[in-house]
Amino acid sequence: MTTNTLPLKLTLVVAVALVDADNRILLAQRPEGKQLAGLWEFPGGKVEPGERPEETLIRELREELGITVKEPCLAPLTFASHGYESFHLLMPLYICRRWEGFVQPMEGQALKWVKPQELRSYPMPPADEPLIPFLLDLLGS
Repeated sequence: MTTNTLPLKLTLVVAVALVDADNRILLAQRPEGKQLAGLWEFPGGKVEPGERPEETLIRELREELGITVKEPCLAPLTFASHGYESFHLLMPLYICRRWEGFVQPMEGQALKWVKPQELRSYPMPPADEPLIPFLLDLLGS
């Protein structure tokens, strides 16, 4: 079967479920002016050329949330693969329970600590939603 559409560009984005001592997960709201603005997502960002996913998370968490994460504290959990209209997203999801510093919105984004069973109450990008069952299984909710 042939189609006239060009293959979608593959975009590699990495995300993390930060889990606090109360077993809550941090969500960040996408700011106005960004694609999918207003939706809640797991923190992370686009993997830059030559960067490993773990390095991306360490950099993004420092820039976006003001915290320091060490690579051994990042545990891969699952991944999302989602076709958007103009690109295909591949997004590994890591779990992190240990970091240094206090989570703060360095880019003015809204942040919320959410119990696992409340995750579905927050509108998320289509690629983030399929990750919820894995978090519920892991965190026993």
